[in-house]
Amino acid sequence: MSPRAIARLLNDEGVTGPTGGAWLDTTIRGQVARGTGILNNVNYVGVLSWGRCEFIKNPGTGKRVARINPQEKRETVEIPELRIVDDALWNRVKTRQEAVATEIGRDDQGNALNRVHRRRFLLSGVLVCGICGAGYTIMGKDRYGCAGHRNSGTCPNDRTITRQAIERRVLAGLKERLLGADVVAAFVEEMAAVQRREQAEARNRRGDQERALAGIDRKIASILKAVEDGMYSPSLKERLSTLEAERAALATEMDAVKTEAPEMLLPANLPELYRRKVAELESVLGDGDEGMAAMEMIRAMVDRVELSPCPSGAGLEAQLYGDLAAILAACAEAGPKRQQPASGETGCQLSVVAGAGFEPATFRL
Repeated sequence: MSPRAIARLLNDEGVTGPTGGAWLDTTIRGQVARGTGILNNVNYVGVLSWGRCEFIKNPGTGKRVARINPQEKRETVEIPELRIVDDALWNRVKTRQEAVATEIGRDDQGNALNRVHRRRFLLSGVLVCGICGAGYTIMGKDRYGCAGHRNSGTCPNDRTITRQAIERRVLAGLKERLLGADVVAAFVEEMAAVQRREQAEARNRRGDQERALAGIDRKIASILKAVEDGMYSPSLKERLSTLEAERAALATEMDAVKTEAPEMLLPANLPELYRRKVAELESVLGDGDEGMAAMEMIRAMVDRVELSPCPSGAGLEAQLYGDLAAILAACAEAGPKRQQPASGETGCQLSVVAGAGFEPATFRL
């Protein structure tokens, strides 16, 4: 039996897991390198081990990250009274683990799989089950399912959905909201506001540069006056050379960057350009730097997408949470509300759930 099958059987029989909760396949197989899981617990062969890994804080995210220590940094102590498994069985398990790792770590041609550069999808890591809260993860080729149902059998949500279908539904819902008249008007106004801010910042930078240039000119004039008065010295000459170099560099910078640019007009067809970009959103989400940039922009705004079985008995409901939801809900609040699917219909919905002050906007896909 596989670890997953064993975990499901134990949960079905009502056996409590080691930590008091449900059994998972990872409870049994664990991670070989970190020495976790029943199959890797050295206590069973009479060894107490610690220092297998250490946790450091990622300065970028603030989260703790585990780092596996090499063997020389680990501490082990022999405690024979803990032994419940003989060495022969333990070594058979280790041999089998190595064989399995080699087997699943290579493709059909025997080449090592490139797990470091595994492709990331638009909604990877943000899909969760609306019933148990577990992640909706890839179950097969491009198909998502509840990890709680698959790995431990504790969740009744057995509905799956293809990656293409959920991405298409989410993007279609977002595009519909983003193409609303209120959103287009808000986009045009924001573009104008950004342009005004940039012009103001440019004028401020120009003013700062002009004041700095005037200050350097005053210092140069003071040194020249001192030289004319007979106060020449090598240090004055060195200081004068430094100031002249600073002035030349600042003048070059002011000439190269035309901060006092003439007022630029927004294109007359800006609303149409915006609509075209939104309509082409799916086509942009492909390979290449532009596609990755668009994907990361959307992922940064989406906290999670909950998937739950439809009350009608077919399909899945999708509910989006995150910063983007607040924008969409605000736009929907100003426009006409869309109706929920009628009773008995098989259609499902994508709900946009915002924070306090926003009424959730639900529309049928």
